[in-house]
Amino acid sequence: MDIGVILGLFIMWPFLALLPATLFAYFYVVSKRHAPLFSALAWLAYFAYEQAMKLRILCSGECNIRVDLLLFYPLLAIISVMAVAAYFKVSRPQR
Repeated sequence: MDIGVILGLFIMWPFLALLPATLFAYFYVVSKRHAPLFSALAWLAYFAYEQAMKLRILCSGECNIRVDLLLFYPLLAIISVMAVAAYFKVSRPQR
């Protein structure tokens, strides 16, 4: 599946952003690291933003060209990778 198709799902159905938010919240509860918490909050903020875009609260006109996503998606990806790394660093057994 193309990454553009996957990312497009978040635009069509913003509630899907709650899935990674929930996963990272779980990672935070298990690991007590701040990176997963920050990632969960970032995904929640993205959900609220995307929902406001869908409801035409933040965009009253033609919103077909979403230049804002050129910033948000890489930022969410970096934050998410850092959160996963922090989680697995704590969850693996120490030697």
